[in-house]
Amino acid sequence: MPESNPTYTPETQGPYDLISIGRLELEEGGVIEDCQLAVATAGTLNDARDNAILIPTFYSGTHHTWFESYIGPDHALDPTRYFIISVNQIGNGLSTSPNNVDDPAITGPRFPRIRIGDDVIAQERLIREHFGIEKLALVVGGSMGAQQVWEWAVRFPDTVLRAAPIAGTAQNTPHDFLFTQTLIDAITSDPGFAGGEYASHTDVADGLRRHARILGTMGFSTEFFKTRFHAAMGMETLQDFLDGFLEPYCTALDPNSLLTMAWKWQRGDVARNADGDLAAALGRVTADLVAMPISEDMFFPVRDVAADAALVPGAQVRVIDDIVGHMALFAVNPTFMPQIDHALRELLAR
Repeated sequence: MPESNPTYTPETQGPYDLISIGRLELEEGGVIEDCQLAVATAGTLNDARDNAILIPTFYSGTHHTWFESYIGPDHALDPTRYFIISVNQIGNGLSTSPNNVDDPAITGPRFPRIRIGDDVIAQERLIREHFGIEKLALVVGGSMGAQQVWEWAVRFPDTVLRAAPIAGTAQNTPHDFLFTQTLIDAITSDPGFAGGEYASHTDVADGLRRHARILGTMGFSTEFFKTRFHAAMGMETLQDFLDGFLEPYCTALDPNSLLTMAWKWQRGDVARNADGDLAAALGRVTADLVAMPISEDMFFPVRDVAADAALVPGAQVRVIDDIVGHMALFAVNPTFMPQIDHALRELLAR
């Protein structure tokens, strides 16, 4: 196991609890004998246990972004009204992951393949067995979190009353698969990666820097760079932006954990629940679903999200207008959260 990484601590990410859901058998045939989920909550579960909101996390991210920007009494995700549960996805560095698992048989590059469905099965067990929740008022998430929202709505339609996938599709596209492969290759091509047996994430700094630049190329829109929006973020030049945000963010992360998440991102596909029939899978959804693509998103373009939503009975599409692109999910543009809050408040009011 690599040396301890300060990125994956409560001091960096904010408070969370590690909750064991026991033995988790995986879709790809592996097993995690003691699967622990890193869970952060806000608010109080009411006596009827019907005010729970679940938030899965996105690629490279944790619950931190949600608590920093999306959750609060001034937001739709209001902890004075709802019991909000943010569950870090398996392999993200906080929940059971290559960098922290105690079992030497699955540490580092030996970590098993995880599917989006494995995350959702684990989360369902958590909310039912640990919290005693049978119905979710809302499942909401962005990017890979949105992939989990779609999976939740298809796999557990009787549990999910409302669903809000933000900037993510129900079935990953070939283009997005290829893009994600470049992120993988940027890491694994670094000699310091050593087949995943590196002693520290700092040994893979060059690969993580390449990963950062590729992520930035597609994650931030062409308009973001043309208009020098990064200057409004306090970083005057493109180099300032690389040095001040993108590279420090990525070089702090664990490579094997990023690879675990990237592999499942590539293969996100709710059609696996219906023998490859996407229309049949999405036709099962009974949740009130509002899909929220971001206007300048190059990971999950509006047309791809809208095509998936068109297969869901009664679903709506609410385009979030933001020049930043996919990375608008970090709420760096002051116009982003008001749009998200408005859409979520309308959905929760129904």
